[in-house]
Amino acid sequence: MGALRNSAEAADRENGGKGFMSGVLVLSISTFAVKLIGLAYKIPMMALLGAEGMGYFNSAYEIYALLCVISTAGLPVALSMLVSGCAENKNYLKMARVYRTAMTVFALLGGLGTAFMLIFAERLSAFIENPDAVWSIAAIAPALLCVCVASAVRGYFQGLCKMSPTAISQLIEALGKLILGVLFARIALDAGYGIPVAAALAIVGISAGTLLSALYLLALKLLHNRKNKDIISDSSCEDDRERIAAKLFRIAIPITLSSAVLGVTRIIDMALIMRRLQDIGYSTAGANAVYGSYTTLAVPVFGLIPSLIAPVALALVPRLSAHIERGSIEGQAAIVSSSLRITALFAIPASMGIALYSRNILELLFGDEAEAISTAAPLLALLGISILFASLITTTNAILQSYMRTSRPIISMAIGAAVKVVSAYILIGIPSVGVYGAPISTLLCNITVTTLNMYFVSRYAPEGDGVFKIYVRPFAAACVMMIASLGIYSLVLSFIESTSVAFVAAMVAAVAVYGLFTLLFGAVSEEDILMMPFGERIIAVIKRIGLLKTKE
Repeated sequence: MGALRNSAEAADRENGGKGFMSGVLVLSISTFAVKLIGLAYKIPMMALLGAEGMGYFNSAYEIYALLCVISTAGLPVALSMLVSGCAENKNYLKMARVYRTAMTVFALLGGLGTAFMLIFAERLSAFIENPDAVWSIAAIAPALLCVCVASAVRGYFQGLCKMSPTAISQLIEALGKLILGVLFARIALDAGYGIPVAAALAIVGISAGTLLSALYLLALKLLHNRKNKDIISDSSCEDDRERIAAKLFRIAIPITLSSAVLGVTRIIDMALIMRRLQDIGYSTAGANAVYGSYTTLAVPVFGLIPSLIAPVALALVPRLSAHIERGSIEGQAAIVSSSLRITALFAIPASMGIALYSRNILELLFGDEAEAISTAAPLLALLGISILFASLITTTNAILQSYMRTSRPIISMAIGAAVKVVSAYILIGIPSVGVYGAPISTLLCNITVTTLNMYFVSRYAPEGDGVFKIYVRPFAAACVMMIASLGIYSLVLSFIESTSVAFVAAMVAAVAVYGLFTLLFGAVSEEDILMMPFGERIIAVIKRIGLLKTKE
């Protein structure tokens, strides 16, 4: 009997890991593509609107992002957890009822949020000390309703561990934003409209992209319903809609609050940067230009890696919830360890690389914006240091949410937000520090939240891989990587007087060296690779050249 149980636990570990890694891979590829499109979007936008126009654009987007967090941060996660539980118990009628209830709630929240932004656009622009952003705030309002509808469908499919609908819909949204946003901004400028109106029309592209994404997901859900009509009709459901809604909110509200804390903090941070810079002698236009450079160049590059880690959290919640539902300790340990290890493997080298090569990255992406790059490069270098901590926040939040310890991230986020606001207010107001206080306060906030979250995870999750395997080995491999990349950079630069060519060569070398030394140092094991698609083929190649460390 014990042997059978051990065999079942091992199967749980292997199957859970493979499904988890497949979901992560699909979403990671999609997210990476979306982020590349996003960066491609910033380049023509910066050229068309300049730092001033991007200041209006980003001011409106921050308000939208906060309301988006309040409306959609917790409910998709809660929906995916409930759908995952229904699927595990084969209760398909309840699953359908959960979706319909969630969609009603989402549509209501999205409609209210859109109305709020439209009605109070002028007051919101006055609050953030950027009155010309009023048109941009109104233009982005409809996107909130579309995102809420799309999030309900995404949460449903994520609960079924189907990540492709989320991935494809994200690509549709990003491409719509890129093509239509640039087109509308160009038309506005050619027609002689000012920068505030051009920024607003650029944002209309975001609203149009979210609409296309929502329509795609609704069509996909309709096809799914037709294929599974018989399965749903053969099952039963004891819970009514009121009880299901109560469950959704019981899970969603703490998750939303923890996400909203940092969302509110970003709005306060935006107002703090503008006001404190003016306190130390900047004009309103000058403060807006610095803020535009920081948020348009430095912040998106900084956010690239944590957003690539976000698929780990999306794939983690339904998988880990299913293992918790069936009481599989081995399966839980496998998913938790894998998620933390994947986070560290990507975030540690990215943190080092962005901190060291911040100017090269910005010159490669935004080469024509010399003044903005000079402002943003040192800010990005400081932000780069906190990439690991920002990435771990996403993953550890998802772990705690899966264990229904949804209040713990609220505590962590609230304390971290307080650290950020206080430190930003003090540091930005010091003339010798100025805007550098913004990324420094972000680092202090992220360290605080990560430390608290890791403490909570250690209390509730089963023990998995140790600190040495998860963090120290990738760190050692990343150190070798950076030494090699600096050597290649200097070597190429001595032959070719092009920093861009030298940087690209250094990055290619860095990827190769890091991949090699993660294997040599045992940061990646045979078990990890087997969880990946085509894992057995990859193992065969690596073993043939003798690079794989024996599985512990």
